[in-house]
This record gives sequence, structure tokens and C-alpha cells, in this order.
Amino acid sequence: MRFPLHITTDMIKHQIRHGLKGNTRYPFVLMLEPLYTCNLACLGCSVERHTGRIEDRLTLDECLQAADDSGAPVVSLCGGEPTIYPELKGLVEGIIARKRHIYLCTNGLLLDRTVYGVVAPHNRMTINIHLDGLKQTHDQVCDREGVFEKAIEMIREGKRLGYRITTNTTIFKETDLDEVEVLCRLLREHRVDGMLLSPGYQYASVESDFFLAREEIHQKFQRVLDLSKQYRLTSTPMFLEFAAGMREYPCSPWSTVTYTPQGWRGPCYLIGEKYYRTFEEFWQSVDWDYWESRQDPRCYNCKMHSGFEASVVRGLRNSPKDMLRMAIWNFLE
Repeated sequence: MRFPLHITTDMIKHQIRHGLKGNTRYPFVLMLEPLYTCNLACLGCSVERHTGRIEDRLTLDECLQAADDSGAPVVSLCGGEPTIYPELKGLVEGIIARKRHIYLCTNGLLLDRTVYGVVAPHNRMTINIHLDGLKQTHDQVCDREGVFEKAIEMIREGKRLGYRITTNTTIFKETDLDEVEVLCRLLREHRVDGMLLSPGYQYASVESDFFLAREEIHQKFQRVLDLSKQYRLTSTPMFLEFAAGMREYPCSPWSTVTYTPQGWRGPCYLIGEKYYRTFEEFWQSVDWDYWESRQDPRCYNCKMHSGFEASVVRGLRNSPKDMLRMAIWNFLE
């Protein structure tokens, strides 16, 4: 299976529960940012995640309350760099105790100090390591030498210790897809459990011109779609066809909600138009109809998995053919 069976069944049960209640919008994933501190300053990252101020950090209780409030079956620990968070062990254990699934998103630099041997492997935790290319490219994006080699070392060590390891690669304007294919081949040799290839997304605070326009996303993801037939990519076939310009979906910004030291980020992970103190205020205040429509100019070039994979899932009920494709993709990879 492409995803462990318990993750798949939990996601299905989550959808059934909400369907029986008549809910058409509900979170699938909580993006939880415990702190605004990072040990890197990557070129494509949002500068507000680099404050390093002690007040820009959530307490453990606030993090766990956010997991409870959202009800999302998957919690993605991001930031900042979550392996810097002092209460990481208690946070992971608290989320697992709530029977949620964790994706620990990390650059990998501190895994051997704060995770391996500290947080035990668990079938509800996946370590997701950021890799934007081979050595020269990745170190350039991270603006530091040696980051790629450390990440590969941590992948190798994590697999040896029994952790579930996946990777996340952002496709930018200058990304060489031949290099990405070599990276996929290398990661397959290291037995990673999945690879996410995602279009580069532009935060409002990042002004650099290396993000993809919509037409450039289509071009590059036609090649990614070919790679998906050879490597264990975690994006659904339908999403990859959407990214390649072969089909259209409305956005589902409510499917991936974000909690930060500033509060609940609305309307979505990428656009921080307003922050809300409580989940209820956030959920009731955001104009979901407007953001689903993608009519806002800031949405034009966005084809992020966080906004559209849930749209793929919603669309399955209208297409038995896509439903069959999804089952084959997940169960008979």
C-alpha cells in the first residue's frame, strides 16, 4: 500500500462521520506551527517563520488544544523547525494519544539529537524530510553547505531505526526535472516510504521571482506525472493531472487549517489575511465560498496540494472511474 492501512481507514471513517452529520466542509489536516524559530533561512520560505523570539512559541497545552479543536485526523508539525521545539516529545506523545497521525516536517539537521532515540518510532508518526534537489541545488536553496548530506544521512539512519520516512520536494521555476528524477532514484534506493513533489508556493512576504506561474506549473508537472508512474509519489493521480493542467478543481482551503503562535491563520496556509484567537471564530468568519471559487488574484497561480487534494477526494463521489483509479493507486501500487 502507498499509505499504511490504518491511515487510509482513519481518513475514510473521518469522512463518513462528517457525511452522516451532513457536513460538507471539515479539516482533513492541521498544520501546526509550534514556534517561529528555524536553524535555516531557505530562499523560498516565509520570513515570519524566522523571528526566533520566545514569545513566538506555542505552549504544549495550546498545541494539543488546537489538535482537539480542529478534529483533523492528520497533524503536520511544521513551523519554524519543529525539531527545535523543546516540548516535541510530549507533543508527539500527546497527539498519538489522541489517535491522530503525525507528519513531522523537518530539514533533518537535528533529528539525531532531538528525535532519534528520544521519540520512539510509532506507526502514527511519519518523518517528512525536506529535499529540494541534489547536493548543490538543495544546499543553495537552504543557503548552507552540508544540508543535503545531513538529510541523506538522517534518512539512512531513520530507516535503520525503524521510522517511517518520506520526503518533500518543492518544484521552483529553475528546477531541473532531470535532476529531480535522479533524486527520486536515489531516494528509492534508500527505501523512503513516499515522495511528495509540490509546486512552489509564494508567501506574501517572499518577493523573489523563482515561483512558478500557472502555465509553468502545467509544463513541469506533465513531467512529474510521468515520474509518478515509476516512483512512489504520494500525490494522487488526479491531483497530478490537475497540476499538469489536464483537469480543474475548486479549492478546499478549509481542508488544511493552520494554527500558529499568532492564532488560527485565515483563509489558508499560504494567505494570512487575518489571524483568529479561537477555532470557532476562525471557522465561522472566513468566507469559504469566496476562497473556494479561486477568484482572488492571489489564488491564480496556486496549485498546492494542501488546497486541492481534498477537492480530489470530494470529486470521487461523482466519478466511479476516478474512485477505482484511487483504489488501485493506493492499494495496488
